[in-house]
Amino acid sequence: MTITPLPRGPEDGQRDRPPPRSSPPAPGRAPSLLDSFNYAFEGIIHVLRTQRNLRIHFLAAVCVFAAAVAVGVSRLQLIALLIAIAFVLVAEMLNTAIEGVIDVSTTSFDPNAKLAKDIAAGSVLIASVTAVAVGFLVFSSAVGQRATHVLDRVRDAPADITLVALVLVVLLVIATKAWTGRGTPLRGGLPSGHAAIAFAGWIAVTYLVGDHHRFVVSALTLIMALLVAQTRVESGIHSLLEVFYGGAVGALTTLIVFQLIG
Repeated sequence: MTITPLPRGPEDGQRDRPPPRSSPPAPGRAPSLLDSFNYAFEGIIHVLRTQRNLRIHFLAAVCVFAAAVAVGVSRLQLIALLIAIAFVLVAEMLNTAIEGVIDVSTTSFDPNAKLAKDIAAGSVLIASVTAVAVGFLVFSSAVGQRATHVLDRVRDAPADITLVALVLVVLLVIATKAWTGRGTPLRGGLPSGHAAIAFAGWIAVTYLVGDHHRFVVSALTLIMALLVAQTRVESGIHSLLEVFYGGAVGALTTLIVFQLIG
């Protein structure tokens, strides 16, 4: 008895295939200029698809560039930002390439291989810290003066407003968790109470600090609030959406309270 196989659809056997790539040049023939560009773009696309850190750096680069255009930085400042952004992206791609080569060359734990990966990761850290420093120097002069003018009218707001804002944020967090039925007042659920309080503190500090070094103090407080949000996500207690929602509730509620009462 002969069994005739069923005809295969176009999707059969192709579901798990990798995306098409440019075919390598024939043996003995150097790649053309067009091939070289194709290989380069394929490398960039592959890293963006597979490496979370590069996607984060790429998104941050887009946001920084858009903010630079929006605030109207000078040409030299824009050049400095572009160099810093390229420095971070190149370092991250080289780090990925080094890790790939090491993973292919060894199948067991090797202290030297680990050291090479750590050094490559350290280069990315240096590039990122340098980029943050460049961005701070650029935006501190471009945004700091505007922020000072906006906040001058509530500079003398009493500390009681901060207490009112924080209490209101806590009540909104508890009410939202009761409504959604997820998590406890201090752990898990929508929204993140820690993120809400952290970002509420950022807005309050930004309003209450004096003219001197206002931008620096506000930036440092924002970084601490972001670190609090990151720890909630990294520990698995909250999702990114829950942390984002909590931060938005804290910041917007405090902003509204200062605007209305201040």
